Amino acid sequence: MYETERRERTVGGAPPAGGYERYVGGSPEVERVHFEKLARDIMRVQSKIKKRGRAAEIERAFHAKAILGVENARLTFRPDLPDDLRAGFAQPGAAYPVTVRLSNASGTRQADFAPDLRGAALRIQVGPDEAHDLLMTNFPVSHARNAREFVAFAQAMAGADTNLRKGVALFLKLPVAVGWSTATRMRRNVSAGVRHKVRSLALETYWSRGAILWGDGGPVRFRLRPSAAATPAPPPSQTDPDYLTREISARLAGADISFELAVQRYVDPRRTPIEDGAADWADEDAPVVPVATLTIPRQNVDTADARATAARVDEMSFDPWNTTEEFRPLGNMNRARKAAYEASSAHRRGLRFSTSPPKRNVVAGRLLRTGFRALNKRVPWHRLPTPAGLLNIEVVRQELRRRNLIDTEVREAPPGARPVPPPIDEQLRVRRSYDGTYNDLSAPSMGSIGSPFGRNLTPVYQPHLFNEPNPVTVSRELLHRREFIPARSLNVIAAAWIQFQVHDWVAHKRYPTGTQNVEVPLPPGMTWHNTPGGEAERVMRFADNEGVHPGDAAAGPPILFSNIASHWWDGSEVYGGDETMARSLREPDGGAALRLEDGHLPGGADGIPLTGFRENWWLGLSAMHTLFAREHNTVCEALRSEYPRMDEDSVYHTARLIVSALIAKIHTIEWTPAILATDLIEIGLNANWSGPPQNWLSRLGLWLVDTHARTGIPETLPDHHTAPYSLTEDFVTVYRMHPLIPDDYEMADHGSGRTLRTLGFTDLQGGATEGVMRDVGLTNTLFSLGIANPGAITLYNYPRALQAFERDGEVIDLSVVDLVRTRRRGVPRYNDFRAGLHKPRIRRFEDLSTDPETVARLKDLYRSVDEIDTMVGLFAENPPEGFGFSDTAFRIFILMASRRLQSDRFLTVDFRPEIYTPLGMDWIERNGMTSVILRHCPELAAVLPRDTSAFAPWRRAAADGHAPGVRHG
Repeated sequence: MYETERRERTVGGAPPAGGYERYVGGSPEVERVHFEKLARDIMRVQSKIKKRGRAAEIERAFHAKAILGVENARLTFRPDLPDDLRAGFAQPGAAYPVTVRLSNASGTRQADFAPDLRGAALRIQVGPDEAHDLLMTNFPVSHARNAREFVAFAQAMAGADTNLRKGVALFLKLPVAVGWSTATRMRRNVSAGVRHKVRSLALETYWSRGAILWGDGGPVRFRLRPSAAATPAPPPSQTDPDYLTREISARLAGADISFELAVQRYVDPRRTPIEDGAADWADEDAPVVPVATLTIPRQNVDTADARATAARVDEMSFDPWNTTEEFRPLGNMNRARKAAYEASSAHRRGLRFSTSPPKRNVVAGRLLRTGFRALNKRVPWHRLPTPAGLLNIEVVRQELRRRNLIDTEVREAPPGARPVPPPIDEQLRVRRSYDGTYNDLSAPSMGSIGSPFGRNLTPVYQPHLFNEPNPVTVSRELLHRREFIPARSLNVIAAAWIQFQVHDWVAHKRYPTGTQNVEVPLPPGMTWHNTPGGEAERVMRFADNEGVHPGDAAAGPPILFSNIASHWWDGSEVYGGDETMARSLREPDGGAALRLEDGHLPGGADGIPLTGFRENWWLGLSAMHTLFAREHNTVCEALRSEYPRMDEDSVYHTARLIVSALIAKIHTIEWTPAILATDLIEIGLNANWSGPPQNWLSRLGLWLVDTHARTGIPETLPDHHTAPYSLTEDFVTVYRMHPLIPDDYEMADHGSGRTLRTLGFTDLQGGATEGVMRDVGLTNTLFSLGIANPGAITLYNYPRALQAFERDGEVIDLSVVDLVRTRRRGVPRYNDFRAGLHKPRIRRFEDLSTDPETVARLKDLYRSVDEIDTMVGLFAENPPEGFGFSDTAFRIFILMASRRLQSDRFLTVDFRPEIYTPLGMDWIERNGMTSVILRHCPELAAVLPRDTSAFAPWRRAAADGHAPGVRHG
């Protein structure tokens, strides 16, 4: 398991600490992944202890019971400090304030007389921005050589609060986890440690066990030993569960407590090993050198102030990595602590969550996966009876969660020292941040603006195929709209809605126009004008995406791309992605409402309204942004009325929470069942939000497979499953739904049904949009979009208007851009995409389409089925009955749709009245797209659908005495 080769790492002017270290799996990156798993295991230990009734809340995984916590101790370095140990803050005569926590070592708050080790944690405060945490235990070596053994022991002992349980854990569970010989050695070390009877924590010696770097002096182990002048203590009590607390309190009431801090210098790998936590550094090999004195001053620790101090200290998270690189921890156990301590501390403080599935879910899931895998070879999930289909989809989703969430975050490896993390701003616990930070309080940058897109499938980079087959030819032959193919079960509001949502979720950063371009060669005889009024050229040119090369990645295709929107469902398309923009969109002088002019969005200098995201602007987007800006302001009015003492900033942030959650609800239980129009999907999506239907068969199935699915996601804890939360490149690919956009629009009067004007897409996009919106009005705009059908998501239906689309000084064919972006971002081509989502590969072009013309065109363009573009394959695939897009795309959808809810603490653990207010919770519960439309356009009541969502076609009012009809296109 451990690599014998030594890998050096030089930090500043310090010695190469890595020269003393060996990494699990041979590299820091491999080791980091291993330690992340161990950190999750530690959180499960904490949860197990809580579940067994030993604590009301999540405790520390270890050292749960504090004996003493003070903030007024002092560490003073000796005036004769040896020259080679003078480094950083360790200087002769230097003195620093110290916070001290003395504790029992168990993860449960057991009686002081129970067999246990004891611990000491010090925080040496050198200055406002520099502190050093030293952690020690009153036995010279660990029972575990490395982190894997340490976690295995903790898992075996979790909740083992009686001698019988401890015996079972040590003699049965532990050998299964680590082997008999290792278990025997661990039992021996533990027994030796806990056998020692402790009279007073002031009389114990505490060892670091692991090594730290000590500047140019190299590695050391340190220990804290009691002053020779310390007074003795009475024998340990066998009846008082808190005798150690009483003893040290009485001792401090009469005199100072002093300890000597000493170190042992590194000698060589054999006598003073760095990686083996169970190996002793013998005093004869590495003599003990006193370096400083720790003094805890005389005091009464039973006053109200002292108890408050002790509680404050008990809430602190001590971590050996709270230090500087000059004093960074060394060795396997210490490197594992970086991940484990952060996870354990965050879990204990309610900043990070562990949601281990019950064993029945694990066992039933395996059985059902096997059964449905065999069944689906003959009968796809969408042809099964509804209860079986629901269960089938749940099993598929769990398989996707297990295998199709790929971590792309750039991580620190090997770990580095850091300052003590600052406390979290209390306002960020109850408000969405402007830029998406602090949604996960244990990982503040997760999902924020600038975070990289994740992956559902391993990227496939094929630069030699970036232009093969020619994407312009593919677009012309397979994508361009010949005649409008309507999606008759939807209206154009559904098309506007999804673009409105996508702008909240995803946006790749592009290089400024004309600085770094993608150049696509044109087919013979074709030219292209790349700028408005520009000359005809033999290439199609558009701005490239800015990629991210983490670490020392060699030049070549970028392996990551960052999202310039936040990944969270936070309404950023309405509210903006940073504080400056967000405040500029609000009323002057810090008002809570968004700025509107006679109910419309204020105009920008370029004619496009001022709102959170304003790219690709057209009438449908204007209607959505206007509608939800008005909704925000109405929510603000309701909050002011209900809570008159709430200040304007709180009104704004609470309204944003409410509107964002309402948008998430509308998308989950209205838009999605509209585009995937089957009973099964409607039941499944409603279950995502509010739990499954009240029939025993569905509930029993979900109880067996996924206990969290029984309540609806908002009543569960956040769960990122197997990777930190992010939206993915594959998600972006399946949401390329541009065929929904019609080319021609009829603007009609909602009352009479009379046609007001007919327009092409270019007449109601960009700077021309707001003139149409203000002339026609929001009510007639929504009516006009509501009575028209969008395009079907299929081949030969890409909007003509987007084939020569002007954007940021470029003229682009968006269908070509879509193809090229997907290829260059490494999204696997269609057949690999299918296979990666656990669907059978297609073997022939005829497996994809039954249309002879389409098959012939595919054969002309692609040398094999494995080269079919992802978007082409998704559009060509015959969808399940009632579906607006393919089953392959649906696989990404069922994975990511629930993930957008499940990972977000504001849609799970913090989706509650204390955060949203009771009014806010009621507002979200009672409202949907229809009620939002009617609140702001009550004149539309007669034309909205009665028994389905507002995304279905609306009733058209009779015009001039003629029967009502619907104009498509």
